[in-house]
Amino acid sequence: MKFKAMLIAGAMSFVPMTAMAADLTIGFSQIGSESGWRAAETTVTKQEAEKRGINLKFADAQQKQENQIKAIRSFVAQGVDAILLAPVVATGWDNVLEEARDAEIPVILLDRTVDAPDDLYMTAVTSDLVHEGRVAGQWLVDETAGAKCDIVELQGTTGSSPAIDRKTGFEEAIAGHDNLTIVRSQTGDFTRSQGKVVMESFLKAVGGENICALYAHNDDMAVGAIQAIKEAGLKPGEDIKIVSIDSVPDIHLAMANGEANATIELTPNMAGPALDALEAYLADGTTPPKWIQTESKLYTLNDDNMAIYEMKKDLGY
Repeated sequence: MKFKAMLIAGAMSFVPMTAMAADLTIGFSQIGSESGWRAAETTVTKQEAEKRGINLKFADAQQKQENQIKAIRSFVAQGVDAILLAPVVATGWDNVLEEARDAEIPVILLDRTVDAPDDLYMTAVTSDLVHEGRVAGQWLVDETAGAKCDIVELQGTTGSSPAIDRKTGFEEAIAGHDNLTIVRSQTGDFTRSQGKVVMESFLKAVGGENICALYAHNDDMAVGAIQAIKEAGLKPGEDIKIVSIDSVPDIHLAMANGEANATIELTPNMAGPALDALEAYLADGTTPPKWIQTESKLYTLNDDNMAIYEMKKDLGY
C-alpha cells in the first residue's frame, strides 16, 4: 500500500496501530557491521520491525556510501512505505533524498545526521553526539584533576557525523585545561582491527610511558587499542587511562577487569523511537520534531560492569 493512500485510509477508518504497522514495508539501509554496536543496532531494528509486524527490507552497505545510494534507489523503485537510513558519511545525500521525497516516501535518519536540507527527511533519531564527546572530555578533566596528561585520540570514520561531533565535544570539554593535550589523533575507522593498528603506531611514535590517556570515538577501537597496549607490556586502564563511547558489552567486560575506565552509552534502539514517530504520523498526521534525542549515560569503574556485560551480551553486539 502506498504511503499517502495508507495515511488517508488510516485517518478515515481509524485502523488500530498494530494493524497499520502490519501493512508497512520499510527499507533499512544500514552502514554495515563495522562495530559491535552497529551489529546490535541491526539486531534491535529487526526485532522492532518483527514485533510490529512490519516487512523490513534490509540492505548492508559494507561501509560504502555508493551502496547506500543504490539501496535507497532500489527501495524507491519497490515503492516502500518508508526508509530508515543510517548514513555512512554526512555529505552527498541531496539527490537521492530528493528522489525519495518526490516519490512521497518519508526517510528517517538513524543514529547519524546528514548535511542536507531538513525537508528531505522526516526526522533524525540520534543521541547528542557533541554531548557524548563533552561527557568523555569532562570525565578526563575530573579524573586528572589538573595533573599533566598527554592524550592520544582514535577518531571514527573520516567525514562521519559521529567522528566530527565526538571530536568537537571532547575538545570543547578540555579547552582551557592546559594540563590536557591531544598529542596524536588519527582515524581507526570505528573498527577493532584498525584501533589496534593505530594504537600500535601511537605507542611507537610517542612512547607508551608518555601517553596518559586514550580517547576513542567508539568502544570497538578502544578494545583493539587495549590489546595493543597489553602487547606493549603496559597495563590498560592503569598506565594509560581509557575513555570511549557506545557502552558495548566488551568494554564493560574490560572495565570489570580494570582494563578500561569509562564509556558513554549510545543506545542501539534507534528504530523504536523512529517507528513510533512514523506510526503516529500515519495514524493522525502528527509531524515529529526534526530531531528525536536518545538518552546517553556515563559508566565508570564505580558501576557493576560485569552485571552490565551480562545484561547486554545477548543483544546482538
